[in-house]
This record gives sequence, C-alpha cells and structure tokens, in this order.
Amino acid sequence: MSDREAMFWERGEGGSANCLLCPHACKIAQGNFGICRARKNVNGELVPLSYGKLSSIALDPIEKKPLGMFYPGKLILSLGSFGCNLRCPFCQNSSISMEFEEASFNRKPTSAGEVLDLAASCVPEGNIGIAYTYNEPFVAYEYMLDCAVLAHGNGLKNVVVTNGYVSEEPFEQILPYIDAMNIDLKGFSEGYYKQLGGSLDPVLRSIELAHKQAHVELTCLIVPDENSSEEHMGELASWVSSISPDIPLHISRFFGMFKYSGRQATHPDLIYRLQDVAAKSLNNIYLGNMG
Repeated sequence: MSDREAMFWERGEGGSANCLLCPHACKIAQGNFGICRARKNVNGELVPLSYGKLSSIALDPIEKKPLGMFYPGKLILSLGSFGCNLRCPFCQNSSISMEFEEASFNRKPTSAGEVLDLAASCVPEGNIGIAYTYNEPFVAYEYMLDCAVLAHGNGLKNVVVTNGYVSEEPFEQILPYIDAMNIDLKGFSEGYYKQLGGSLDPVLRSIELAHKQAHVELTCLIVPDENSSEEHMGELASWVSSISPDIPLHISRFFGMFKYSGRQATHPDLIYRLQDVAAKSLNNIYLGNMG
C-alpha cells in the first residue's frame, strides 16, 4: 500500500472519507473503494492504492495516443495503472480500467524517480517524455502529479490521455506541468454520458481549461446507434469550433469489446460521413481504427 497521502478529500461522518477528485464526489465508508476502484478508505484515511503500480509500460509512437499535431514522428514512454471513474460498456482496456487493486496489482511500486530515469534513458531512441494513458490517469492523480513535476523539471514533455472527468481544482493544479492532452469527448448529450456513468458538463469544462494552457486534441469513438447520428456530430463539432476550429478531432471506429463484444463494428462509410459533417466546423480531422 502506498505511503503517499491522497489529495483532494475530506473527512466525513462516522469515519467516512469524502473524495473530491472527480465529480462523483464519492462518500467512502471505512474499508470501501471509490467508484474508480483506485482510492480506498483505510481506517478513515483516503489512500491512493494505485500509486506507482504500473499495469502497462511501453515506448509508443506519439500518434498512438492519439496525437496528430504534437511532435509527430516521435516516441513517448507510456504508463498505465488500474481503475477508471466511468463505466463505458465498450471499454477498450477493461482488464485494467475495471480491475480491483487486490486482484492483480499487488506488486512493488515504481517510484516517480524510477520513471524519470527510464524516460530519460529512452531519449536517444526518440522519446520526448511521459504519457499517462491506458486506464484513466486522473484516478492515480498523486502519482501522475509527482511524475509530471519531475519530468517537467528535467525538460521532458508530459502527455495525458483522459476522459476529462475530473474536478476543476485538481485539474488546474496539474495543468502547468502538462504539455499535451487527448481528451475523450465520448459524445455530446447528457443522456449518453449518463449511460456511461458520468455527465457531460465537467468534460466540456476540462476541454476549455486545458485549451488555455496545453496542446489539446479530442477523440470521439463512434458507437453505432448510440452517438453516431450526423446531428450529434454536428453539435459536437460546432461546440469544439467555438473554442477553436483548429483543435484536432479524432473520429474513431468502434469494435466490439467488453460488454459490447457482440456488437458489429462501426462501418467505415459512417465514419466518412461524420468526417464530412465535422469538417464543416473543424479544420483538423483524423480517422482512427480504419484498418
């Protein structure tokens, strides 16, 4: 278990711990987890269980994050842990995002200093920094912050791949250390976000805040009959354009995964139609998973 103190919480009644990291604002009884499964009330103290516990580490092309207009052709050391604060039935990484700490990740933590050393050792191979990705990185906030501060201080870039479902104060606190983000804008309706266990407005606010300080690109995974209408895409692209028409949007094909494993993949023709719709408002459209 991590010795690092959790940030953004307060004591509640009867020994509960009230987490303030994301909009869920979980009130966690002793011995229980937050919805993210990465934060736990241990004897009245909120503990960041996932601190330093890496499920995945790889030197990836920056385009895989995906980032199309941030150091193209370069590599980035990519880290994942476990846990997520949304419940998308089509999750592409459910084996780590929906996992409990006790189940698979009782391993020696990797310190922020060790991550920095590894990232620095990969610079001759083309590495530009560290990406926090694979599962939702904000549920491991303290670890991401510690790594990001070290990387920033040593001239390395920090990239966050996130669902953007985080409270404003922690988001603003880490932003000075972040160089680029890909934020998953899953759709553009409150009803759709409720199906995924969240709400739309906090994600839109994250995009607005991030755009002021970092390079921002967005991803929208198109799930047939869920968020796939041309009207839906038109509203999404129009809103993004109101911030900047130059923000890159990655429109990505869905393939059956997790609870949607039996569903048909998004037809390429639909992706091309939605690309045409988005291009009426935005200047930089990328298509994902088209192979």
